[in-house]
Amino acid sequence: MSLRLGRPARSAVALAVAFLAVLTVSACGRDADTDAAPPRQVGAGDRNLQGVCPRKVVVQSNWYPTVDTATAWSLVGDGYRIDSEKKRISGPLVAHGVDTGIDIEVRAGGPAIGFQQVSAQMYADPSITLGYVITDEAIAFAAQQPTLSVIATLEIDPQVLIWDPASYPQFNTVGDIGQTDAKVLFYSGAVYMDYLVGAGILRASQIDGSYDGSPATFVADGGKTVVQGYATNEPHTYQHEVSAWGKPVSSALIYDTGYPNYANTLAIRPADKGALAPCLARLVPILQQAQVDFLTAPGPAIRLIVELDRAFDFNYSRANAEYGTRTLVAQGLAGNGDDKTLGNFDEARLQRLIEIVNPILKTRGKAPKDGLRPADLATDEFIDSAIGLGLLQGQ
Repeated sequence: MSLRLGRPARSAVALAVAFLAVLTVSACGRDADTDAAPPRQVGAGDRNLQGVCPRKVVVQSNWYPTVDTATAWSLVGDGYRIDSEKKRISGPLVAHGVDTGIDIEVRAGGPAIGFQQVSAQMYADPSITLGYVITDEAIAFAAQQPTLSVIATLEIDPQVLIWDPASYPQFNTVGDIGQTDAKVLFYSGAVYMDYLVGAGILRASQIDGSYDGSPATFVADGGKTVVQGYATNEPHTYQHEVSAWGKPVSSALIYDTGYPNYANTLAIRPADKGALAPCLARLVPILQQAQVDFLTAPGPAIRLIVELDRAFDFNYSRANAEYGTRTLVAQGLAGNGDDKTLGNFDEARLQRLIEIVNPILKTRGKAPKDGLRPADLATDEFIDSAIGLGLLQGQ
């Protein structure tokens, strides 16, 4: 099946007021300590995954639970079990309020798996069914540990560069930063930074790959340093949760520099596609609908995500989660592209990213996969084109 063509739409959300209202809806209670689950009333038709999917679908996330990966966490139904030591949750897979008859296990990533890339983790642990994979990561691993994305849970990568507007009132874009000598702090190894320097958007002399995620440097130098972050997280935390700062920050998306990365796609190992195809034909539309459900009524998923982060000893507040969800919608980071479908892929965009990343891999001494094509990275085969975020986008 061909992938869609065209640049994602970035229109404003029509029903922002209604969205703010649903954020305040509380989830009905879930009992994390219940050992004995009641008899399961399994759904029918496409929501019955018994005998079609594995008895337990395992999803490997790339970080602790946040709203950026809410699609998977939101599918865990009542009667779930939290493993605080291994930082994972398992329970019935519930689709749009209906028990599908199988279980789902969602595992935290990042520090929880020793900062292993999800692509590598999927090959180290064959029990993983789906992993949250970023597309430039998929290109980098395509030769030895390939993945095939089956849904783009986010339309636009939330990754940003952040600055203090009082220190740099002239900044509006990433390109503006490159017209100064401002130091830019980032995680070493980020492919997008090689692109920004190679394209002349930033200067090699101003970048510093020693960022460890802490706000300490930013605070210590009074906001003179630019730092990487996520539109869904740091702008809120710096203003409201970093007491030593406590002021607004400004940011600009890396995506808007011409780096068309997809963040947080859900991917399989390509060799598994044949065996998983009957399952994916039902599961992928369920994933699409789960993201629509989350974006239109995020309260239950936010409640579970915050509960999990407390159990996993990760600092992620409800206020931060609510801010992140509003940002996903308001900035068009989650939702449809230039059509009425949520979760499908833009072939031209994937091809452009291949053309950007492969030369960077060569300069790093890593041979890219020969002849890599968009179809090697992602497929719309299992996407239901009728599922989209029509209500919130005023369609």
